[in-house]
Amino acid sequence: MSVRAGIVVTGTEVLTGRVADANGPWLAGRLGDAGIELAHITVCGDRPADMEAQLRFLADDGVDLILTSGGLGPTADDLTVEIVARFTGRELVLDTALEETIGAIVNRWMAARGDTTGLDSVAAATRKQAMIPAGAQWVTPTGTAPGVVVSGTDSLPTVVVLPGPPPELQAMWPAVVEVPAVAAILASAPQQRQETVRMIGLPESELAVTLRTAESTISGFDRLEITTCLRRAELEIVTRIDTGADDAYAALLELLQAEHGRAIFSVDGSTVDDQVAALLSGRLVATAESCTAGLVAGRLTDRAGSSAYVVGGAVAYSNEIKTEVLGVDADLIAAHGAVSEQVAAAMATGALRRFGADTAISTTGIAGPGGGTPEKPVGTVCFGIALGDGTVMTRTLVLPGSRADVRDRSTSVALHLLRQVLTAQP
Repeated sequence: MSVRAGIVVTGTEVLTGRVADANGPWLAGRLGDAGIELAHITVCGDRPADMEAQLRFLADDGVDLILTSGGLGPTADDLTVEIVARFTGRELVLDTALEETIGAIVNRWMAARGDTTGLDSVAAATRKQAMIPAGAQWVTPTGTAPGVVVSGTDSLPTVVVLPGPPPELQAMWPAVVEVPAVAAILASAPQQRQETVRMIGLPESELAVTLRTAESTISGFDRLEITTCLRRAELEIVTRIDTGADDAYAALLELLQAEHGRAIFSVDGSTVDDQVAALLSGRLVATAESCTAGLVAGRLTDRAGSSAYVVGGAVAYSNEIKTEVLGVDADLIAAHGAVSEQVAAAMATGALRRFGADTAISTTGIAGPGGGTPEKPVGTVCFGIALGDGTVMTRTLVLPGSRADVRDRSTSVALHLLRQVLTAQP
């Protein structure tokens, strides 16, 4: 039987959209890694009745584990522990060992700042954070707020209360999974493995046809849980595989290769960023960007160690900068337009010279919402790849979506084109 969980993200600032929820997706990933089925992620404001309603909803739905994030601080609207105590029918009690632990943390912070004011209010805040449901186990704070685990009963799931700041929550997680009540739930989850296939250039509708074929032809297909997601112009196919269903997954992978082999670029979960980073080992890459304005350079330098191969880049938004910084011939721009494969090629070769690189990638396009023409509509982006051996490759695509979508998808296309060129190199 599956083990099910629910997540309650608290905070009016998250509910109203002032702050994006980072905790729900992160926790979902950790639960998935552990083989736990995530039933719901709910978001509610800092209102006691609403928070308790979310807990009741998840309990009534039969989940085995509830994770909450937020509402653990010293202020009046930090009510999560109090609400969880009421929900589980437990009295709030002062844990003196926890009070001492939080007090030591706060004292270190104040001493480091040379702050000795407001000691009474600090003591009161510390005491508030040390009040936990009777019988609950606390997890050492990674900020000043502890985690709290309330073991489940025959009628209620186990509840884990986590801090709201993502760095604190993530740092606390390894200790949370060691708490006996949580460890027992994780251990009872069915053993599954997860595999990821990544594609580019394939419509979701075509993949859907192939998956329907797989459903009707592959024995044991019902033991594969498949989710697909279109993201950054790529299709991501994530499959959770029950124990003993390896043959079914192998048959699925064989079918995907047969039907869409040209679109598949990863069967081991590696991203295009991972692959490009490996291909750039021993090389020096530069960027020349117009419409993406540094986003390609940002992708290339997202990972640690990228300074070994990224030497620099230019955001050449205006035609004058394209000419003065990258050496693009003004007559070339006049003849073909700034958004053209000819200019993309010249930008890439100019970046090679300007930065002393042996690999360069360029983008120039119309991200919108204005600026399009019948010949070059909004979403038109030209890409250029240049190598030190004289290889130059260009491509033009019309990408869908908003301005942000076009720019984001352009970064993926740029990396995929770079991957293709470098893969073909001896």
